[in-house]
Amino acid sequence: MLGKSKTKVNFKCVVKERKLNIYNALIKSSLLYGSETWRLTENNKRRVEATEMDALRRSSRISSKERIRNVTIRQQIGLEETIIKETEQNQLTWYGHVQRMAEGQLPKIALKWTLKQKRARGRPKKNGMEGIRKAMNERNLNEEQWEDRKQWSLGVGQRRQTF
Repeated sequence: MLGKSKTKVNFKCVVKERKLNIYNALIKSSLLYGSETWRLTENNKRRVEATEMDALRRSSRISSKERIRNVTIRQQIGLEETIIKETEQNQLTWYGHVQRMAEGQLPKIALKWTLKQKRARGRPKKNGMEGIRKAMNERNLNEEQWEDRKQWSLGVGQRRQTF
Protein backbone atom coordinates (compact mmCIF):
# COMPACT_ATOMS: atom_id res chain seq x y z
CA MET A 1 0.00 0.00 0.00
CA LEU A 2 2.77 2.44 0.90
CA GLY A 3 4.73 1.63 -2.26
CA LYS A 4 1.72 2.35 -4.47
CA SER A 5 1.19 5.84 -3.01
CA LYS A 6 4.87 6.64 -3.53
CA THR A 7 4.71 5.68 -7.19
CA LYS A 8 1.67 7.84 -7.78
CA VAL A 9 3.35 10.91 -6.27
CA ASN A 10 6.52 10.33 -8.28
CA PHE A 11 4.53 9.73 -11.45
CA LYS A 12 2.76 13.05 -11.05
CA CYS A 13 6.09 14.83 -10.62
CA VAL A 14 7.52 13.15 -13.71
CA VAL A 15 4.49 14.14 -15.76
CA LYS A 16 4.88 17.74 -14.61
CA GLU A 17 8.58 17.69 -15.49
CA ARG A 18 7.85 16.19 -18.90
CA LYS A 19 5.25 18.83 -19.61
CA LEU A 20 7.77 21.50 -18.68
CA ASN A 21 10.36 19.86 -20.96
CA ILE A 22 7.86 19.73 -23.83
CA TYR A 23 6.96 23.37 -23.20
CA ASN A 24 10.63 24.41 -23.26
CA ALA A 25 11.50 22.32 -26.31
CA LEU A 26 8.52 23.01 -28.55
CA ILE A 27 6.46 25.98 -27.49
CA LYS A 28 9.00 28.33 -25.95
CA SER A 29 11.57 27.72 -28.65
CA SER A 30 8.95 28.41 -31.33
CA LEU A 31 7.74 31.57 -29.61
CA LEU A 32 11.25 32.91 -29.03
CA TYR A 33 12.53 32.19 -32.54
CA GLY A 34 14.04 35.43 -33.85
CA SER A 35 13.03 37.38 -30.73
CA GLU A 36 16.43 39.08 -30.62
CA THR A 37 15.37 41.40 -33.42
CA TRP A 38 11.74 42.06 -32.46
CA ARG A 39 10.38 45.48 -31.67
CA LEU A 40 8.37 44.75 -28.53
CA THR A 41 5.24 46.83 -28.66
CA GLU A 42 2.50 46.42 -26.08
CA ASN A 43 0.37 44.68 -28.68
CA ASN A 44 3.14 42.19 -29.49
CA LYS A 45 3.79 41.57 -25.79
CA ARG A 46 0.12 40.88 -25.18
CA ARG A 47 -0.10 38.45 -28.09
CA VAL A 48 3.02 36.51 -27.14
CA GLU A 49 1.95 36.27 -23.50
CA ALA A 50 -1.54 35.13 -24.53
CA THR A 51 -0.08 32.41 -26.74
CA GLU A 52 2.24 31.28 -23.97
CA MET A 53 -0.54 31.17 -21.39
CA ASP A 54 -2.82 29.32 -23.80
CA ALA A 55 -0.18 26.60 -24.15
CA LEU A 56 0.40 26.47 -20.38
CA ARG A 57 -3.31 26.29 -19.64
CA ARG A 58 -3.83 23.52 -22.18
CA SER A 59 -0.94 21.47 -20.81
CA SER A 60 -2.33 21.89 -17.27
CA ARG A 61 -5.88 21.21 -18.46
CA ILE A 62 -7.12 24.45 -16.94
CA SER A 63 -9.80 26.32 -18.84
CA SER A 64 -9.84 30.09 -19.00
CA LYS A 65 -13.42 29.84 -17.75
CA GLU A 66 -12.09 28.60 -14.41
CA ARG A 67 -10.78 32.13 -13.76
CA ILE A 68 -7.39 31.06 -12.38
CA ARG A 69 -4.74 33.77 -12.61
CA ASN A 70 -1.75 33.38 -14.90
CA VAL A 71 0.68 33.82 -12.00
CA THR A 72 -0.92 30.89 -10.19
CA ILE A 73 -0.65 28.66 -13.24
CA ARG A 74 3.02 29.62 -13.67
CA GLN A 75 3.70 28.74 -10.03
CA GLN A 76 1.95 25.38 -10.38
CA ILE A 77 4.02 24.50 -13.43
CA GLY A 78 7.26 25.84 -11.96
CA LEU A 79 8.04 28.76 -14.27
CA GLU A 80 9.57 31.84 -12.68
CA GLU A 81 9.91 34.20 -15.64
CA THR A 82 7.53 35.30 -18.33
CA ILE A 83 8.39 34.87 -21.96
CA ILE A 84 8.70 38.65 -22.31
CA LYS A 85 11.58 38.72 -19.79
CA GLU A 86 13.32 35.99 -21.77
CA THR A 87 12.78 37.97 -24.97
CA GLU A 88 14.38 41.02 -23.36
CA GLN A 89 17.30 38.86 -22.19
CA ASN A 90 17.74 37.55 -25.73
CA GLN A 91 17.66 41.08 -27.11
CA LEU A 92 20.27 42.30 -24.64
CA THR A 93 22.50 39.31 -25.33
CA TRP A 94 22.23 39.96 -29.06
CA TYR A 95 22.87 43.68 -28.53
CA GLY A 96 26.09 42.93 -26.65
CA HIS A 97 27.15 40.46 -29.33
CA VAL A 98 26.54 42.96 -32.13
CA GLN A 99 28.27 45.78 -30.25
CA ARG A 100 31.41 43.65 -29.91
CA MET A 101 31.51 43.09 -33.70
CA ALA A 102 33.82 44.97 -36.03
CA GLU A 103 32.47 48.23 -37.45
CA GLY A 104 31.92 46.98 -41.01
CA GLN A 105 29.77 43.99 -40.08
CA LEU A 106 26.24 43.99 -41.50
CA PRO A 107 24.37 43.39 -38.19
CA LYS A 108 26.15 46.35 -36.61
CA ILE A 109 25.32 48.56 -39.58
CA ALA A 110 21.67 47.44 -39.43
CA LEU A 111 21.50 48.12 -35.69
CA LYS A 112 22.73 51.71 -36.11
CA TRP A 113 20.68 52.43 -39.24
CA THR A 114 17.95 55.07 -39.05
CA LEU A 115 15.37 56.07 -41.61
CA LYS A 116 16.24 59.30 -43.44
CA GLN A 117 12.75 60.15 -44.66
CA LYS A 118 10.41 62.74 -43.25
CA ARG A 119 8.15 61.08 -40.70
CA ALA A 120 4.40 61.31 -40.58
CA ARG A 121 2.49 63.54 -38.17
CA GLY A 122 2.03 62.48 -34.57
CA ARG A 123 4.20 60.72 -32.06
CA PRO A 124 7.00 58.73 -33.68
CA LYS A 125 6.88 54.97 -33.30
CA LYS A 126 9.36 53.42 -30.91
CA ASN A 127 12.22 51.62 -32.55
CA GLY A 128 14.02 48.50 -31.38
CA MET A 129 16.79 50.44 -29.67
CA GLU A 130 14.34 52.16 -27.34
CA GLY A 131 13.17 48.77 -26.11
CA ILE A 132 16.77 47.68 -25.57
CA ARG A 133 17.55 50.90 -23.67
CA LYS A 134 14.49 50.37 -21.47
CA ALA A 135 15.58 46.81 -20.67
CA MET A 136 19.09 48.07 -19.93
CA ASN A 137 17.74 50.70 -17.52
CA GLU A 138 15.66 48.06 -15.70
CA ARG A 139 18.80 45.98 -15.18
CA ASN A 140 21.09 48.96 -14.38
CA LEU A 141 23.34 48.32 -17.39
CA ASN A 142 25.43 51.05 -19.03
CA GLU A 143 26.14 51.49 -22.73
CA GLU A 144 29.81 50.53 -22.42
CA GLN A 145 29.40 47.44 -20.21
CA TRP A 146 28.99 45.19 -23.26
CA GLU A 147 32.78 45.18 -23.72
CA ASP A 148 33.21 42.73 -20.81
CA ARG A 149 31.26 39.59 -21.74
CA LYS A 150 31.06 38.14 -18.23
CA GLN A 151 29.81 41.35 -16.67
CA TRP A 152 27.33 41.85 -19.51
CA SER A 153 25.90 38.35 -19.22
CA LEU A 154 25.62 38.75 -15.43
CA GLY A 155 23.78 42.04 -15.88
CA VAL A 156 21.50 40.61 -18.54
CA GLY A 157 20.59 37.72 -16.26
CA GLN A 158 21.86 34.88 -18.43
CA ARG A 159 24.35 33.57 -15.87
CA ARG A 160 24.38 32.84 -12.19
CA GLN A 161 26.20 35.18 -9.85
CA THR A 162 28.75 32.58 -8.70
CA PHE A 163 31.66 31.47 -10.84
